[in-house]
Amino acid sequence: MKLKRSQCFVVACLALAPLAQAELDHLPEIQIVGPRNPGIGEADSASEGAAERESFQSRPKLRPGDIIEAVPGVVATQHSGDGKANQYFLRGFNLDHGTDFSIQLDGMPINMPTHAHGQGYSDLNFLIPELVSGVRYRKGPYSVDAGDFSLAGSASMGYVSTLAQPFAQFTLGPNNYQRSLMAGSRSEDDHTWLGALELVGNDGPWQNAEGLRKLNAVLRYAQGTRSQGWNVTAMAYDSHWNATDQIPQRSIDDGTLSRFGAVDPSDGGQTRRLSLSGQWFNTSALGQTQLSAYAIDSAMSLWSNFTYNLNRPAQGDQFEQTDRRRVYGAQASHKLSNTLAGLEGVLSLGAQWRGDRIGEVGLYLTQARLRDTTVRQDAVSQDAFSLYAQQLLNFSPQWRAYVGLRSDVLNYQVKGQEPVFGPGNSGSGTDSLWQPKAGLAWTLSKQSELYANAGVGFHSNDVRGATITSDPQTGLPAERVPTLVKGLGHELGWRFTPKPDWVSTLALWQLKMDSELVYVGDSGTTAPGRPSTRYGIEGTLRGKVNHHWGVELDVALSRARFEGATPPGEGDFIDNAVERVVSAGVNWQDGPWHASLRLRHMGPRALDTLNSVRSDATTLLNLGVRYIASKVLTLSLDVFNLTNQSSNDIAYYYASCSAREVAAAQCGAGINDTHVHPMEPRSVRLTARVNF
Repeated sequence: MKLKRSQCFVVACLALAPLAQAELDHLPEIQIVGPRNPGIGEADSASEGAAERESFQSRPKLRPGDIIEAVPGVVATQHSGDGKANQYFLRGFNLDHGTDFSIQLDGMPINMPTHAHGQGYSDLNFLIPELVSGVRYRKGPYSVDAGDFSLAGSASMGYVSTLAQPFAQFTLGPNNYQRSLMAGSRSEDDHTWLGALELVGNDGPWQNAEGLRKLNAVLRYAQGTRSQGWNVTAMAYDSHWNATDQIPQRSIDDGTLSRFGAVDPSDGGQTRRLSLSGQWFNTSALGQTQLSAYAIDSAMSLWSNFTYNLNRPAQGDQFEQTDRRRVYGAQASHKLSNTLAGLEGVLSLGAQWRGDRIGEVGLYLTQARLRDTTVRQDAVSQDAFSLYAQQLLNFSPQWRAYVGLRSDVLNYQVKGQEPVFGPGNSGSGTDSLWQPKAGLAWTLSKQSELYANAGVGFHSNDVRGATITSDPQTGLPAERVPTLVKGLGHELGWRFTPKPDWVSTLALWQLKMDSELVYVGDSGTTAPGRPSTRYGIEGTLRGKVNHHWGVELDVALSRARFEGATPPGEGDFIDNAVERVVSAGVNWQDGPWHASLRLRHMGPRALDTLNSVRSDATTLLNLGVRYIASKVLTLSLDVFNLTNQSSNDIAYYYASCSAREVAAAQCGAGINDTHVHPMEPRSVRLTARVNF
């Protein structure tokens, strides 16, 4: 029997009702406080920091993944249904779905290697933003504890263990948007239970209704004190949706399609994620020790059609990507104060292991979600082992420096299950990489500090690209790729805090990569690329004008180019590399009233290597207003795309052909065009939150 969403909300409330009986005036010592932005004398670089809970919780969030935009310079968009991972941009990278940006939640990695849809696939749709305690971020490959996928940067989030009050909230918006959330915690002495249940439904502005249905649950038990404790967390997430993928600009221009129309209405997906994780920490005279372990079971089926009827005029070009895996991992770190050559310092040690057991990673040709051809179907096992050490030394009250070394080893085995090319594309191997890191900080005054950083980092490639011998679609010989791709980064930075409530940073950075090689999940083949160089400048400002007003400003400019010999007919531009990002925010508070106005601007960028086609700039303005009516009731209004801009979340340039164009014999080898996914039009969401 299916329940209506309103009935599901009642079920959610009843399920979590026992947690609402918590003693509201008792908060145990184990509560996890969100990360604090590092100040003068604490930070290792100008481009590291933390988005504190109060700041990002007040921002309007159209999707759960928008929380990652709390990292300065990061843009999170969407080019398909809301159940699919976001598209990320940072530091001259089109990060696709996370290839060079590492994301963690409570010690669990979000990025998925050797994923059906793309290397480093990072789906944040299971996040419950109200539970996130903070976002700690680092940019560049300068820290030893950040490994795979962290060349451009990394972000670490955590869930709270306690809530000030249990609550239930319900959100309504246009296009059948409904969201219900019930969350609460119960504390006795140093024992704490926390639970949350979320239900979401949304059809979106699309002519082909999205039909998003999402169920999300969290249960956590925590015990201990601020200096020693542990917690165990279970999460469950399930989602299915219809997708409106990017459409050709020519069809919009000639009126064949609405901006919110779809070429293939059967595109969409379904995904689930189950996880169990635990953390233990201890702080004593011997130092700080942290241990964590996790187990994740995930599955995804994604149906897409980006070229429509170009390759298969009669059947259509839709394909299905499937990923079924279990992920296991553990990590340990220890930090202690020490003395070396008469200098006081801090020694950090760590070890990490991650094992992916992928029962099926496949690519199939489909018609209306029904398979008719198997392109690739593999079972993959891969293990990543890491060791690292870093020594920080204080040479004087003004000077400090660190040096670190990280070692990563990747073992992998690919078993092809498709009968024609699968056996030949199978294989196993091992790859390893040493990564030195170093940094220097010079404290000019109590308000100002300079930094210099350098480090080697890497991202892994899909291991199927390391064992491939034949293109599974054509049977032609295929070029193998290395599994670990190295990058070298440098940065000069400045941090200035004229008063406690104001901080500004400035960073000049450069990143050189050995190769842009990636495995293309949409075709089942490798895409070899040239070495590249990126560099840029970033500035941030955070401050409180007075007890009513706060301001934020982030500006990021970058340049990305391929290096080496230029192939005939190509250029040196890296397509879809973001060149300019500006984010700004104004926060206002007066008694029970709170308001947040957020602007995000992403400048135009090259869509091909010749820079002959460029995207339009996009500017988005969101407004959030909150009114605390009483101790029990809070009302919120969020307005997205306040100025109703007709901009695009994403733009690509490639060849495609629709069924209509096939019938008119207009295709040939395909029609090169810009393909776009529009930004959602102005919409308003109303939320009522009831505290118990």
